[in-house]
Amino acid sequence: MTDTSTEVWLVVGLGNPGPSYAQNRHNVGYLVVEELAQRWGSRFRAHKTGRADVVEGRVGAPGSPGPRMVLAKPRSYMNEVGGPVKALATFYKIPPARVVAVHDELDIAFGTLRLKLGGGDNGHNGLKSMRSSLGTGDFHRVRAGIGRPPGRQEVADFVLADYSRTEQKELPFQVGDAADAVECLVTEGLEQAQQRFNR
Repeated sequence: MTDTSTEVWLVVGLGNPGPSYAQNRHNVGYLVVEELAQRWGSRFRAHKTGRADVVEGRVGAPGSPGPRMVLAKPRSYMNEVGGPVKALATFYKIPPARVVAVHDELDIAFGTLRLKLGGGDNGHNGLKSMRSSLGTGDFHRVRAGIGRPPGRQEVADFVLADYSRTEQKELPFQVGDAADAVECLVTEGLEQAQQRFNR
């Protein structure tokens, strides 16, 4: 067994800052890291880089030497998220392999999750910005499905719209599952997390 107690993971919730975006499909990453912070009974605070709000804690039972996690909500808009992520990764000395991006995914049905390491950005501006700033796409992704826009609705309009009323009823379950998936990834590894949460 490797000692995970000294490892630090950076879990980035992708989204856009400000109340007007809070319930958008594009902001599911924010919702997931907020759920994780709530489980710790912690509140986000401004990081000294000035580019993100963060919460630091350990995963696992209280008092157990589980891995440390830094939860982050970048203060920049989605297409510029890479700068704050790079600044935090540098500050905490976290390699890309221990960076987790939690984000919305068009190609997965609403209510489902997929985890993976690396891959393309699939047109997602947040992932594209992270790849550019980190110099690699080899970071973990927890992908929360939002499905494709109905009819001829533009993708940009769809992701920047609030969840439908029906979806809002189911959303807490997806957010809770995604938070569980992040914890499983960090404590048990990608393979275990994929077996449990990829559907």
